[in-house]
Amino acid sequence: MISPEQVHKELTVGQLAARSGVAVTALHFYESKGLIKSNRNQGNQRRYPRGVLRRVALIKVAQRLGVPLAEIGEALKNLPDNRAPTAADWKLLSEQWSRDLDERIRQLTLLRDKLNGCIGCGCLSMEACPLRNSGDVLGEQGPGAQLLESGVDRK
Repeated sequence: MISPEQVHKELTVGQLAARSGVAVTALHFYESKGLIKSNRNQGNQRRYPRGVLRRVALIKVAQRLGVPLAEIGEALKNLPDNRAPTAADWKLLSEQWSRDLDERIRQLTLLRDKLNGCIGCGCLSMEACPLRNSGDVLGEQGPGAQLLESGVDRK
């Protein structure tokens, strides 16, 4: 049974949605994926510890960085469920995500630079295009539209 102190410390799903700016359906989805956890009251209604607010904020920041939910879930598994993430927790997570973000920025910059060259070139050659078929690796796989037939986008 939930004590009166816990009732005041816990939030309904509607309160959590209002405080976090996240839709109730998204909160239910996060819970189904194990990203957040709720308790149930006697009427079987969800009640969230206030620390979940910080967890939701962390999820939203990570999503804005482009971190997939699966990776967010793996990272959150390393945090205790019984308290809000701390500054030290965030530091560990942000260091990893920062490295990943730097790598994505590097890859996107490289892609952008190649794309600019491709647009300027205008060759549209599948044999020589360094962006889509570097070294004509697709030609070695046989005739036809290799990218379309295999369903795999090769770089």
